[in-house]
Amino acid sequence: MEQERKSIMVTWDFSAVSYSALRHALKMSHIVKYNIVLFHIVNNQPEEEAARKKIENVVEEIKKDLGEDVGYYVHHGKIFNEIAEYASKEENNVNFVVMGTHGMKGGQKLFGSWALKVIAGSTVPFIVVQDEPPEKDRYTDIVFPIDFKSENKEKLQWAIFLGKYLNSKIHLYKAPIADKDLQKKVNVNLNFAIRFLIQNNIDYEIHTAQRSGNFQKEILSFSKRINADLILITTTKHITTLDYIFGAKEQYLLSNSEKIPVMCVNPKSNFAKVGQFMYG
Repeated sequence: MEQERKSIMVTWDFSAVSYSALRHALKMSHIVKYNIVLFHIVNNQPEEEAARKKIENVVEEIKKDLGEDVGYYVHHGKIFNEIAEYASKEENNVNFVVMGTHGMKGGQKLFGSWALKVIAGSTVPFIVVQDEPPEKDRYTDIVFPIDFKSENKEKLQWAIFLGKYLNSKIHLYKAPIADKDLQKKVNVNLNFAIRFLIQNNIDYEIHTAQRSGNFQKEILSFSKRINADLILITTTKHITTLDYIFGAKEQYLLSNSEKIPVMCVNPKSNFAKVGQFMYG
């Protein structure tokens, strides 16, 4: 029996950033040969039928204008729960989600990043985009920040996945930490990443950030300098309401001013989905 194809899920609200997310998903689906599913949430069940008809028209337009077949799913509920829940269910076969965002504007500056609230709790990664993808066929340069945290190893799976499928160069960007014990942990994570990148024949470069006191700003500045296509990060472990209000560190990158796409992996994500890539 033929194995069911995996899917790229695109969060859909009929906005311009939804179409940007779709174009990113299409670019990747052409390479990895995955299906695409548009996922739309309404407030309550009575709204579902009208939304379903509206999204059916969108699917027809995508077929007519872009020549692409995409699926869709309409459901009612809260976006902060339903999106991650659907993506995380194994039977839905979602490998990752592409989500468009307007960045942190208006109320989000006070109440935190809505994108981060949607991502938290998902066992599959989210690629958060703010703009159309570049004209080139592939994502050639991916920035992989490395600090002292053990979660670096979880996002390494996805660096290998992207490196294999997209033929990307992985830029290992090391945090400049003065504390000797923490620096040892950084170097352990760096050497671990190098070992598996070499084992999987993935091109990489090593860079060290300046000691400016703000690693996130250094990451963004470096990413802009090399014209990076993607930044690969992990979320804060055990994220709380205070993180949403006052801003977890990754919010700065998710809504970055350069509009560089960010792939966000939650700690303790589903290792089985891409664990095969770790060992060649």
